[in-house]
Amino acid sequence: MKKLAIITFFLGITSTGFCQLKSRTFEAIDSLQQLQKRKIVVFIHTDWCQFCQRMKNTTFKNQEIIDKLNSDFYFIDFNAEEKKEVTFNNQLFKYQPTGNNVGVHELALQLGTINGQIVYPVLCVLNEKNEIILQYNNYLDSTSFKLLLEKLKE
Repeated sequence: MKKLAIITFFLGITSTGFCQLKSRTFEAIDSLQQLQKRKIVVFIHTDWCQFCQRMKNTTFKNQEIIDKLNSDFYFIDFNAEEKKEVTFNNQLFKYQPTGNNVGVHELALQLGTINGQIVYPVLCVLNEKNEIILQYNNYLDSTSFKLLLEKLKE
């Protein structure tokens, strides 16, 4: 019985340990790009956005998507209402209050603004030089997201 419990424990650790989506920080990207050049997938979201939460709980829990993002891309999970200052691409970005307890981060605006507005969720893909190559602001289910990742990998 003890052996079964130990085996179950270790299987649980290894299976959950390998299926986690690795989220990077903007600050870490420069050093990561020096090690291995990859495109960067930035998921810009808010806590109050229902479609953002749905993507987090479905699309980003899909094992194939997790595997593709972890192996072929650098993934950044970025809350557009983050209050922490972020240095990216040798530039400092800050939270910009727009009222009482509301605001948006400058970096979210820079990466997520499409046609003069930001609508959540936003997927922003950057090339190895941190240049925007794709912006998409809508919910993506697992099937559509897998297709997108395949096209980006080409």
